[in-house]
Amino acid sequence: MKKINPFRLTAKPPSGAWGLLFLLFTTTACTEKFDEMNTDPNNPTQISAQYLLPFALERSIDRYWGGRTRFERLNLDGAMLWMQYLSRNIYSNEGDNYGISPAMQNNNWLAFYNDGLTNFQRIITISSPTGTAPNTNYEGVALVMRSWLFSVMTDLWGAIPYSEALKGTAGTPNYTPTYDTQEAVYAGLLNDLKLANEKLVVGGPGIQGDILYSGNILRWTRFANSLRLRLANRQAVKKSSESRAIMREILSDPAKFPIITANADNAMLRSTAVLPSNNEWHQVLIQESRTDWNLSSTLTDKLNALNDTRITIYGNPVSGRYTGHPNGLPDAIATTFLSTSSTVGNFFTRIDAPSVLMTASEVNLILAEAVLDGDITTGTAKGYFETGITASFEQFGLTIPAGYFTRVGDVTREKVLDQKWIALYGVGIEAWTEYRRTGFPVLPARDPRAVFENDGVLPTRLPYPGSEYSLNKASLDKGIAANGGPDNMKTKLWWAER
Repeated sequence: MKKINPFRLTAKPPSGAWGLLFLLFTTTACTEKFDEMNTDPNNPTQISAQYLLPFALERSIDRYWGGRTRFERLNLDGAMLWMQYLSRNIYSNEGDNYGISPAMQNNNWLAFYNDGLTNFQRIITISSPTGTAPNTNYEGVALVMRSWLFSVMTDLWGAIPYSEALKGTAGTPNYTPTYDTQEAVYAGLLNDLKLANEKLVVGGPGIQGDILYSGNILRWTRFANSLRLRLANRQAVKKSSESRAIMREILSDPAKFPIITANADNAMLRSTAVLPSNNEWHQVLIQESRTDWNLSSTLTDKLNALNDTRITIYGNPVSGRYTGHPNGLPDAIATTFLSTSSTVGNFFTRIDAPSVLMTASEVNLILAEAVLDGDITTGTAKGYFETGITASFEQFGLTIPAGYFTRVGDVTREKVLDQKWIALYGVGIEAWTEYRRTGFPVLPARDPRAVFENDGVLPTRLPYPGSEYSLNKASLDKGIAANGGPDNMKTKLWWAER
């Protein structure tokens, strides 16, 4: 649109008093509608929630699920390798041997804050009762997603900017936010998720741009309360009475606090066949023809021993068999397994494969653990355990093989966490967090040919990004101290039980 400058005159104005009057008149006449004339309808100064929501959902979940940029793939080059779902057949120094590029922490930190959290916060601001477009359901959805993403970040790094974060565009901006302890972040998130449950109103105002649940507010409510269960369970050893109270509150009133109980309610981003909304793993493994990953022998050995047919979904057979190779092998050895180890299953590499955040299987296995720990008295560990396993098989269109529960054996905490590890295939970051919290599953002794960095310690966290050292050093130092150890991948996080 053409913009008019009222102060640029094409001819010399008359002199004297008449000239002054002429200048005053022309200036006033132009400036009366100056804002209107200089408003470009194609470049709005404020974006509505319906456009912010799909952008923030897609960008943050894609980062969490995989990411397609080399050296930044949190899942494929981090957690999926460290949890021995996958192993590398080349470039073992890109994650498989516990070595990572600085881009892993630098760019994911930046993207989580800028693309995800900042936009979820904008939706909350716009949709709040004092915002420009009040809508309690947009506000509730954004609270859930802000809580989910903050939980991902604190589980990756430990102490993070939380209470003072996301204020760079405030009336009084804060560019050096303090770091909150992981314990404090968890307390805030548990409160926010309860608030989100109150904000979300079935039958309330509609929302658009919801690419996760298509505007189904009841399912958002189920996700909010299930996520609250996850966090309460995760901190249960450290704050047992508080966690017990939260879990019992949720289970005591299913009408007020519904949770994910069926696969139809699973929180997952359904990909499409159109860029950039296709499955991130498809982008890397199929479109870019990367063949760097095979199944880990840890996964194939476990599932073959149990005659667990989920292996047919998780991997592709080689000569009719599902087999993998050990993690951490140097390239000269690892490359010999390129054609003999199973590759990532077609279910996970198809163009429209979903990116999973939380499932009915995980919720039931959380409850099974909570019963065994004495945190809840509703239901039985065996009932939740078998329901969780069944939901995992059914999630992939499978039926549990005959005798499976017998082969698994008695329900113990270790067995529950073993099954959670199996069910979380693909959701590597959550499996890694559960392992760092509990020490389960017990991973096999490393192959004698393997070579690991990080002093051979399976990573316990990500280092902070270099940008924080240069832009927020004083706050960062306090965050490192709050974690109780140096800023490396060997310092254990607050909820670690061992």
